[in-house]
Order: sequence, then C-alpha cells, then structure tokens
Amino acid sequence: MNEFLQGMIDRAKAAPQRVCFPESSNVDILRTAQRVVEAGIGTPVLVGNEGVVRGMASDNGVSCEGFEFFDNGDEAMREELAAHLEAQGYDAFSHKAVLRKAKDPVNCGMLLLRAGVVDCVAAGKDYSTGDVVFSAMSFVGLAEGVESPSSIGIADIPGFEGPEGQMLGLADCAITAQPDAADLAGIAISSADTVSALLGWEPRVALLAFSTCGSAEHETIDVVRDAVGRVHELRPDIKCDGEFQLDSAIIPAVAARKVPRASEVAGRANVLVFPNLHAGNIGVKLIQTFGHANAYGPVLQGFAQPVCDFSRSAPVEEMLGNVAMLVIRAAAQKG
Repeated sequence: MNEFLQGMIDRAKAAPQRVCFPESSNVDILRTAQRVVEAGIGTPVLVGNEGVVRGMASDNGVSCEGFEFFDNGDEAMREELAAHLEAQGYDAFSHKAVLRKAKDPVNCGMLLLRAGVVDCVAAGKDYSTGDVVFSAMSFVGLAEGVESPSSIGIADIPGFEGPEGQMLGLADCAITAQPDAADLAGIAISSADTVSALLGWEPRVALLAFSTCGSAEHETIDVVRDAVGRVHELRPDIKCDGEFQLDSAIIPAVAARKVPRASEVAGRANVLVFPNLHAGNIGVKLIQTFGHANAYGPVLQGFAQPVCDFSRSAPVEEMLGNVAMLVIRAAAQKG
C-alpha cells in the first residue's frame, strides 16, 4: 500500500460508513469487502442472497465476518425498500417500478443509498462506468448546482512544487466528453467540494484554455469564461478563476506576467479543470508518461450522494483505497 492510499485508509477509520457493494458475485469485490472490515473503515452491505454469497466467499477463502446483506431477489425485502422510499416522499418512480428496478443489483444499491440504508455505493468491477453513472443519475440524482456527473483524479507529480506540494487535482478526465458552460461550472464546483472533503485543501480552481485572460478569442473560450461566471454566481465561496493557460494557472512567475488583474487562483491553482475530455485524457497521460506521476482515481463526483466507480482491472489494494476515499467523502457530507 503506497503512502497516499494508506493515508486515505487512516483518515477513513475516523468515521466508518455503511458501504454498499452491488456486485456480490465478484470474488475481488468480496475480498475488498473483507479488507474494508479488517481496516476498520466501514460495514460492507452486499446486494444478493446471503447463502449464495457466503458459499462463494467460503470457496475462495474470504471471510464474511462483519458483512450485512440485502437480498434483492427477495420480494418482501424489495417491498420494504419501496415502502421506506415512499415514506420519505420519493416519487421519481412508482412503487411497482421500484420493485422491478431493484431486481438489478446496481439499481438496488442506488435505491438503498437514496433511502439512507447505506451511506455510499461502490461498483464498477462488473458493471461498466456507463452503467454505474446511469444508475446513479436515475436514482441518486445530481448535487445542487451540478448539471452533469464528472470525475477528478489526484496527481502526485515528482518535482512539482505547488500549494499542495506535489499534488494537483485534475478534472474531468473520464466522464463528460464536451461540456458546455453549465457542465464546466458543475465540474468546477464538484471538484472543489471533492478536494475539500477528501484532502482538506482550500480549493483554488483554474479553468484551463489555450488563452489567458483574453490573449486569444474563440467561441470555445467563451464557454470557459461563461463557466467561471456561473461558478461565481452559484458558489461565491469557491475560489475559481480563468480562462488560464496551464502555466498561468500553476506557475506564480508566469501568472504575474500574464494575468493583468488580482487573482486568488492564478499561479496557485490546486485544481485544474480541462475544457473537454480530449484535453483531460491527454493531460493526465502526459504527466504520467513524461512526468512519472502517480494518478489516483478517477473519483466519480457530482452526485447528491457519494458513488464510486472501480476500474475493471483494478487490484484489490487499489479498490480498498478507492473505498477509503468514498468513506471519507460520505462522512464529510454527513458532517
């Protein structure tokens, strides 16, 4: 376990949460759930038949000590969940629709989250990112001021000296391909809230472009400028500025030369918001390839309640670190 992920686990221990794992037929999910219990960061809630899951765990040397179960194949349990949601005033889907949709494990996990039975959901080992995002959109919904889901990666870049040492937040690098101004504003807001909850940073969010403060003109730059204005309107508490070229965002000497006005972000940004997914994907791979950076995540964000999407190829240790970050965010949201 590397230092960053171990630090996340240590922080998660302070406020363990109820973590729903919809993919209970995946052995790596069961191993991760066991590690969650052993690490003391939460109570795993497995979606599926308890006897079947325990049998599979036993066959693979996994202990189910500390696990809880929700059998979404049991109509009585689904009825109880639907009634619980109705009592809370949930009316996005009818009673019958909830009963039907909860037969799907990831949908069931999101409904359990919406109902407050669990504190967060961790999925994506068997389900695609699209499946996880669609289910979360359908049943959990988006946070206030956010127009679309997004992701943020935390990069540890050797030799970089910024306000958080070698660390930078990078968004969105995995979800929204061509965000408009409302999407970009939501990505900036979500990213600020994520790094604040997860890392304790005071966010300084820079929206990137190929222009700094009007050094170039293009309709796509107008989108970035509009997004900055929207963030200021929706969340004036967030330090957010742009449009900035990368060097103007993170190098104080360049910002002093290129940015013709006072800015709390220029040259000191700790969160970078890319204008689209092309730039985000390329940017992350550039710093990983040439800067030998470690990138943690991507952390799924923007939903009204915390949801995690695993990489399908992620080993158990990485998944445990992802769950730890999820637990920290869930605890912060409660706080």
